[in-house]
Amino acid sequence: MGNCAQGFKDFFCRPKNTNVRVSLPAVCFVWQIAMIILFGVFIRYNEEADTHWVEHKKSHNITSDIENDFYFRYPSFQDVHVMIFVGFGFLMTFLKRYSFGGVGFNFLIASFGVQWALLMQGWFHTLDHSTGKIYIGVESLINADFCTAGSLIAYGALLGKVSPVQLMVVTLFGVTLFAVEEYIILSLLHCRDAGGSMVIHCFGGYYGLAISWVLYRPKLHLSQRLNGSVYHSDVFAMIGTLFLWMFWPSFNSAITDHGDGQHRTAINTYLALASCVLTSVAISSMSQKTGKLDMVHIQNATLAGGVAMGTAAEFMITPYGALIVGFCMGIISTFGYLFVTPFLEKYLKIQDTCGVHNLHAVPGMLGGFIGAITAAAASESVYGKEGLISTFDFEGSFKDRTPGTQGGFQAAGTCVSIAFGLVGGALMRIPNTGFVNVSFLFNRSESNFSVEQS
Repeated sequence: MGNCAQGFKDFFCRPKNTNVRVSLPAVCFVWQIAMIILFGVFIRYNEEADTHWVEHKKSHNITSDIENDFYFRYPSFQDVHVMIFVGFGFLMTFLKRYSFGGVGFNFLIASFGVQWALLMQGWFHTLDHSTGKIYIGVESLINADFCTAGSLIAYGALLGKVSPVQLMVVTLFGVTLFAVEEYIILSLLHCRDAGGSMVIHCFGGYYGLAISWVLYRPKLHLSQRLNGSVYHSDVFAMIGTLFLWMFWPSFNSAITDHGDGQHRTAINTYLALASCVLTSVAISSMSQKTGKLDMVHIQNATLAGGVAMGTAAEFMITPYGALIVGFCMGIISTFGYLFVTPFLEKYLKIQDTCGVHNLHAVPGMLGGFIGAITAAAASESVYGKEGLISTFDFEGSFKDRTPGTQGGFQAAGTCVSIAFGLVGGALMRIPNTGFVNVSFLFNRSESNFSVEQS
């Protein structure tokens, strides 16, 4: 009788089949074919990548190929590209059970995300209405990496809990939401956010947290035993940290104006990062009875200064101001890992695997408000008349905007980013969204990582 009862239990209560042998290849093939068709219809080279560059040079009195934007932007593009594929990927290898998924699925969703981002951002920013075409160049590739970064940040909150098919859905919606909120913040509100504290980090962090809340299931806390690292997984994660730390000045300055703006952005970001390391190490050591360092803090909190400087880095925040930002972010981020992450999991049912709340969401939000304060405090005596116009792009329909008004719009842009992240992530619970039954995808009892270690 006992054997019979056990047989019924094993049959009716067995784990759901999470094999993605059919669904993952189907999604990859169908979506990639869709990208090929859409690129064929809409995407073309811009004048600096097209063979008509020779004619363009003559008509614009350009005397040398070195003035092609490729030679200004490509080094920054390579740095940002390394951050997206190597930095973010290896940063998520700290989990001993999901190291392969951390770097492998990061590769997958980033490769899809940059394609979809070129289309979405093109439709909003570079669509030529006379021809119906999107013209792309090296700056478009940088912006596509930025757009994809929002979804990769969200993945950090979901690592170990979702399948690759679910991640593709998260990326599809994440890139779409990003393109819309970026258009509202940068074009309609005319905010300045070169390093993406608002549009990338704040949005991506809260988007991931909202989806993590949607995904919460009873007894999910029992999987806490899987949320651990081993010596070599932490070492690999430090590779991601160091790549991100080294290239973050390029990330923040990649699309700023040539000249003083780009120069100042790199300096401010570098100083904020350096300051952040010291305070992160200090708080981490103080939190342990033996004074030893927690690798989670060293891998993540040491980067918070770069996140927070994304908006204000091109402003005249001054070198000591950048050090202050990094100093504060190291403390805030490390305290977040010590106290806020356990609170979110225990009381709000948000299981934030990589702690994106402390590395991206909060530093991104604070970075947006730091940018708002710095913009509101700008004056002609500090920036100069032409410098003020150039830094905040007070031209065209925005020529009469004052620094104080600009500061208000910067703060409003931060709020828009938070709203898009939280609402967009929460909406992933709605079934039949028009693209896919998201509820069906997100109500599985187990996630499949077919490439994981057993």
